[in-house]
Amino acid sequence: MSDHTVLIVGGGVAGGTAAASLREEGFDGRVVLVTSEARLPYERPPLSKAVLTGDAEPESSFLHDSGWWQGHDVDVLLARSVTDLGLGSGVALLDGNGELPWDRLVLATGASARPTPIDGDDLAGVWTLRNVDDALTLRAALREDARVAVVGSSWIGLEVAAAARAHGAQVTVVAPDEQPLGAILGAEVGAAFRALHEEHGVTFRRGEVAGVVGDDRANGVRLTDGDTVDADVVVLGTGVRPNVALAKRAGLDIDAETGGIAVDASLRTSDDRVFAVGDVAAHDHPRLGRLRVEHVEVARGHGRTVAKVIAGDDGAVHDDLPLFYSDQYDLGMEYVGHARPDDVVVRGELPDRPFVAFYLDDDVVRAGVHADEWDATDVIRELVGRRVDRAVLADTDVALEHLVEAATTD
Repeated sequence: MSDHTVLIVGGGVAGGTAAASLREEGFDGRVVLVTSEARLPYERPPLSKAVLTGDAEPESSFLHDSGWWQGHDVDVLLARSVTDLGLGSGVALLDGNGELPWDRLVLATGASARPTPIDGDDLAGVWTLRNVDDALTLRAALREDARVAVVGSSWIGLEVAAAARAHGAQVTVVAPDEQPLGAILGAEVGAAFRALHEEHGVTFRRGEVAGVVGDDRANGVRLTDGDTVDADVVVLGTGVRPNVALAKRAGLDIDAETGGIAVDASLRTSDDRVFAVGDVAAHDHPRLGRLRVEHVEVARGHGRTVAKVIAGDDGAVHDDLPLFYSDQYDLGMEYVGHARPDDVVVRGELPDRPFVAFYLDDDVVRAGVHADEWDATDVIRELVGRRVDRAVLADTDVALEHLVEAATTD
């Protein structure tokens, strides 16, 4: 395949891993990666963790340095954008009228912050956190005397809150849900995360934000009940949406439920020359069905799988269970699987740590989360798709590894 060109659109971890893995898989054709950012491919999770706290600099999140990309003959085009995929011609168009012929194309366009229908979101002092520049400017604003309002109690919202407290800022989290992460982890586990943040001085305010108030700069957020939360730093953590505009214009299938680009188990789109990976991909998972997951380990796994397929392993599929993690203060957690938090079995005494929680559907384990119980990750992975008596799952006198022995195949 030395005469073939693979074009990768997007410079996040999914696109960068796909490019690097193509070389690891022995692909000897041309590899071109186009990223709209002026930085080499990097991982985003450190931006709301170590980079935001000041414990690390952005370069620590780079997948490789410039010498690695050059040494492995990967062309990385920085600060450039693909404007048309060119499915009919096999020639993509770049901004500035450039052209790039391709034989296989990988869409790794990621996701962007969801637009917020609130007044004042364009004022100075209002941030979203999606790239290195966002992280650096926000870090500079997190002074000890800063008053920070985090809008939304998602993962990124809580990580920002923890980073802001590490800088000594006053922090209020404003969200419509009583418990943070309740829609993902369930109210009981969400309450444990709320207790953690309250122990570190974070205030939670339940409510809907109507707008950001201020003249030239933000000085607070106004709630729909008329109250105002004082803040000179406002961080909008209200979720993201997949960047599918290029795919839509090209006529690729979009999954109606998740909003992502529909791909099969091998990450092929409705055009078998084109693949989608990472946050933008609505993946037909062999074990879990159609899902779109916005986490770095999934993106990394997608990149590796698509490289295998393009390099010649037509039977390769991505069947890894989704895994994501978060670091907040001294807490480390990992979540394995994919499930709604409708039926939760907790192992441990919340909000104390460590603890493990299992998410069941029809008495079958579909996912699990742990906080500071580091032996649990592999156990959860073994249990997904299997049945275990609920009382056994909850019994801390039963060793974790014995849960696997007690499991039966669904």
